[in-house]
Amino acid sequence: MSNSDSVPPSVNRVRDRKPVSLRDAAYQEIKRRIITCEYAPGECINEAAVSSALGFGRTPVHQALDRLMLEEMVEVIPRKGVIIKPIVMQDVLELIEVRKVNEVHCARLAAQYANNAQIAELASVVEAAQNAVGRRDINALMTLDGQFHNLLAEITRNFELAEVVKRLNERSLRFWFISFTTPTHHSDFQRQHERIFLAVRNHDADEAEAAMQEHIESFRRSVARQL
Repeated sequence: MSNSDSVPPSVNRVRDRKPVSLRDAAYQEIKRRIITCEYAPGECINEAAVSSALGFGRTPVHQALDRLMLEEMVEVIPRKGVIIKPIVMQDVLELIEVRKVNEVHCARLAAQYANNAQIAELASVVEAAQNAVGRRDINALMTLDGQFHNLLAEITRNFELAEVVKRLNERSLRFWFISFTTPTHHSDFQRQHERIFLAVRNHDADEAEAAMQEHIESFRRSVARQL
């Protein structure tokens, strides 16, 4: 890897400890700021200003913004620049409706197919989330929520369904963060995850389906209260 592609020591490393490219590091940091609303919905951001603020060159920031545009987190408006995509209630409801269809089916399949190793992995995520609830660590909870849903998707043995669920969860992250301003959200979602987990562990497909239905509907209500 050339010096131009290496990452400053301050940038986090991926799990396998290989250096993260500047492009990926810029993408991760800009995305984090969008998800946590540090870059507010509807805000116009300047590529040069973002480069200066983050300490990255223009090229990796430009590449990161191109990727985020494909993920529908930003949009380029002629003569205005890069706009953080506004949150439109209709878009949120449509996304949640698609999540409901796919993730309810996903929970049913996970309950049917989960093996002991996969159940143990789910249990580990649920336990870690319980600890994070006690600390009110929103960033950890957001990460663990994604891991929980992605693990369920992987258990389905349906690669295409798993990919759909992962993309839907990525697009839901900003809404997820907004919904966490609801006072009881942390404990409510943890309770719902535990109900889903127990159904999967017991191979109870009907209960897993019902529990996921409740979970997605609760997410919809929580987001709707904040928009």
